[in-house]
Amino acid sequence: MPIPMPMHVISPYGGAAAWNALPPQYRPLTQNAVLTAAQGKVAELRLELNSSGGKKDKNFSSKKIALKKIVANMTMSNNDMVALFPDIVGVMGTQSLEIKKMCFLYLVNYARTKPEIALKALPILLNDLEDSNPLMRALALRTLSYVHVKQYVENTVQPLKGLLKDSDPYVRKTAAFCVAKLYDHDRHLVEGSDLIDRLNMMLRDENPTVVSSALASLMDIWERSESIKLTIDYANASKIVQILPDCSEWGQTYILEALTSYVPQDTSEAALLADRITPRLSHTNSAVVLTCIRVILYLMNYIDSEKTIALLCTKLSPPLVTLLSKGPEIQYLALRNALLILQRRPEVLRNDIRVFFCKYNDPIYVKVTKLELIFMLASEKNIREVLTELREYATEIDVHFVRKSVRAIGKLAIKIEPAAKLCIASLLELVATKVSYIVQEATVVIKNIFRKYPNQYESIISTLCENLDSLDEPEAKAAMIWVIGQYADRIENSEVLLEDFLDGWADETHDVQLALLTATVKLFIQRPSKGQDMVPKVLKWATEDTDNPDLRDRGYMYWRLLSSNPAAAKSIVMGEKPAITAESEKLDPATLEEMCLVVGTLATVYLKPVHTVFRSARARRLQDSPALQKERLPSWQAAQQAKLLTARQLAGGARPSLRPQQYAANGNGSAGRNADALEEADALFASMGGQNMMSSMNDGFASSPTHAVHGEQSQMYIVNQGQGLGTMRPMTHAEDGEGIC
Repeated sequence: MPIPMPMHVISPYGGAAAWNALPPQYRPLTQNAVLTAAQGKVAELRLELNSSGGKKDKNFSSKKIALKKIVANMTMSNNDMVALFPDIVGVMGTQSLEIKKMCFLYLVNYARTKPEIALKALPILLNDLEDSNPLMRALALRTLSYVHVKQYVENTVQPLKGLLKDSDPYVRKTAAFCVAKLYDHDRHLVEGSDLIDRLNMMLRDENPTVVSSALASLMDIWERSESIKLTIDYANASKIVQILPDCSEWGQTYILEALTSYVPQDTSEAALLADRITPRLSHTNSAVVLTCIRVILYLMNYIDSEKTIALLCTKLSPPLVTLLSKGPEIQYLALRNALLILQRRPEVLRNDIRVFFCKYNDPIYVKVTKLELIFMLASEKNIREVLTELREYATEIDVHFVRKSVRAIGKLAIKIEPAAKLCIASLLELVATKVSYIVQEATVVIKNIFRKYPNQYESIISTLCENLDSLDEPEAKAAMIWVIGQYADRIENSEVLLEDFLDGWADETHDVQLALLTATVKLFIQRPSKGQDMVPKVLKWATEDTDNPDLRDRGYMYWRLLSSNPAAAKSIVMGEKPAITAESEKLDPATLEEMCLVVGTLATVYLKPVHTVFRSARARRLQDSPALQKERLPSWQAAQQAKLLTARQLAGGARPSLRPQQYAANGNGSAGRNADALEEADALFASMGGQNMMSSMNDGFASSPTHAVHGEQSQMYIVNQGQGLGTMRPMTHAEDGEGIC
């Protein structure tokens, strides 16, 4: 009779009576039933595994079938299979390569779970290392190196030394990889032995596959080690290049990657080596092609002949274009690497813009990357063709891609000054479609165009104002508000437009509120009579009715400026804006140099230094040598520009704004620039603290909020306590923006 289940469990079936009324085959399994079923399955597999199969089963077919079932369950993360570990060890001694493969796979998977049982298999593996079959020796050695158990690692070292000199090249190749695997398990054990020296000796092996495997192992050890240095001289580099055609495709990849550790001492050596590996650019394997491109880009840094570099650049273009005919994943990798190459060597793809035009069936990630490349390759010569293509993209269904396309048109107006009118005309055509997201993106980029070309294209402001109702995204609203504030003296109803935005102040994002605050102050400065009632209201909201510190601090800053010195407020708020350029899209020079040394790797997808993507990865640097063309390196050129800027500032009596050595330092250049900016700001406030700021407190801030004084820092820091605003001093006619305009 079945055991009644608790009522809360079986209530869907109508209680215990209904449960008992169900036929057994229709009852859901209880926890005990599931456990029993699992145990039954393990027992069934154990029985199959240990059955002899009779005299007719000379090929151990029954054991193979049972092992296949066990491996299948293990692959699906069925941890119940661990109970069969002793039985697997018992079967491991069977003289069948197929059975041993499955048993060793099981051992690798569960050895760390049951290390005490795994030790029972160690003698079997050590015995198989002396088997007459090279496949068996290689399989046993590979399994030993994969098991991360201390006794396995220690017992592998001694036999490995002999297998590195095995008569069979397949075993030697496997042994070479095992050295790197052991180094991953216990680096001190490997460094204390002579395995690395023996690995070096294998570079003279007569078999190309063994040489490439030894190089791959040495490269892997070098990546993980802080004490081991990998160097290759020209003789060895020439030798391994010579065996490239005889290696497998992955062997060629290992050899090419190892060539980046070769530091040319003469420019002719670098040019000759680059020329010898160029046939690999036509290989069918994309990994070989990208690694070859990486090596050639690396060697170019050591070549002084402009003609040779130009010739190599022409050879790099076709393989990159060919990669675009492969699957979308390979295309994406090739495109991301093309972004890097274009920044370092623009001449490589200068004449191939049409191959980067998007296809209708390209995935979105490929389309967006192609869009970046189109922007980088656009010039005054091809701008009409590019704009025609971008306008087509702006009519597609994918909203994200359409936004990117519209933004690209605006960025091209900033990048190519002679084409600005054409770009603006294209944007106005798109705005005329009245599609909401197109109008909003166009508004954002037109704001930047106004900043780039002040007082040139203000005639299109009226078109933007006609589409105010389409703006519902914070970025677009902030851009339009900036336009209204910046050109408040040229927009007749600017105060009315701002009032419309201010009606929803409480519901807007902080970015929009910041834009409204600044635009209101600009309106007051340019048209005091129109903004005098609006400014106190907005400043009160910004300083008293908000919890956002940025908004509150900006509100107090504007209020103090306007109440103490309106003339200074105008020069500050309406002052010249920083120049907008397309150069901001480029990578930091030092980062660009490092990224070109890892072309074809996953780090290039992120466009970040390799050590920031993979914590254990070693940072790559160009090694100094007599052949290194330092004056052509982006980091060197940036450092020279920084030195020149510093010299000019010092000559003019200004404080230097950038430390050249920090700008050129390896690593993330933006972090260095941010640190410099903070230091400069601190020094500036410190120098102003005892003079200007103190006098401002005593004279112009009489009606400002309470000051919290903290010792000596009272001259530098003001703590706003959210008290009421003082009375704003009215502007004179001379300060009146309307009188000026």
